[in-house]
Amino acid sequence: MNKKIISLVFMCTSGIVCAADLPTVNLGLSSFVDGAVPAGTGWYAQVFLQNYSANSLRDEHGNKVGLPKSEIDYQSTVQQLSYVSDVKVLGGNLGLNMVLPWLAHIDVDDGLNNQAIKAQNGLGDLLIGPFIQFDPIMGADGPKFSQRIELQVNLPTGRYDHDKAINPGSNAGSLDPYWAGTYWFNPKWTGSLRMHYLYNFKNDDPNYTYGAADDMQAGQALHANFETSYAVNPQLRLGINGYWLKQITDTEVDGEKIQGRREQVWAIGPGAMYSFSQHDHLLANAYFEQDAENRPQGTSVILRYVHHFHK
Repeated sequence: MNKKIISLVFMCTSGIVCAADLPTVNLGLSSFVDGAVPAGTGWYAQVFLQNYSANSLRDEHGNKVGLPKSEIDYQSTVQQLSYVSDVKVLGGNLGLNMVLPWLAHIDVDDGLNNQAIKAQNGLGDLLIGPFIQFDPIMGADGPKFSQRIELQVNLPTGRYDHDKAINPGSNAGSLDPYWAGTYWFNPKWTGSLRMHYLYNFKNDDPNYTYGAADDMQAGQALHANFETSYAVNPQLRLGINGYWLKQITDTEVDGEKIQGRREQVWAIGPGAMYSFSQHDHLLANAYFEQDAENRPQGTSVILRYVHHFHK
């Protein structure tokens, strides 16, 4: 249910700070039939393997920044536990999601012996959120619509170093609630959308690229995942998936709004899901980013395995 983008801030050779202030968010981790749960109540475990590769950093106009190189490659492993209870609230089942601290391995090359971009590996932040999975609306041939709401909280538990521009942890909490829904156009064809609103709290130890600043607060943002897919047979579903991110308020440094740092990006690509049974599913999703501003622009491939612990 739940792309972790590592928090990035880059100092360009021109002396201009090229921002990527936002913390890790879900860009592309959720995809097919996102608004529903595959097998009802109980415990679910998910494992995500992601490879992200970017060969450019983009400035506020979407142009490549002035570094000899701007290559970023990282691999992450993410574990998620979810519980859907029998407790009914507002016509749905109460549940809890926990995205456990993920392990990130980051390689960067700025062409300057990594004097402009300093990174470290390690564990990321803990994400936790209560949710309500509403009962599906049924049609004559099966479900027609299913939805979920969640109050996701990102806790700053990950590894963070003031002397590194790229950290697995954000050193600041955030709220990232979302709504997710899936609509069945017919029994085989679905479309899904997940919409997040991100609010960030202050980082009281901003990294070295902020100079002598005492604190920084990343701006608010909207982000979404979307998909449409078709069940070729009971086991195999093929489709198109994507994500979108737009920062909607300015980042503040020592309480002052800093213009020209807002982030945006969108991506689209193919995906597939193979269901071994109702309780075990393997998903593969690829994303090709476009129109990035104040952040890297690259490609992402995510493998996800979902298991439902059933009696």
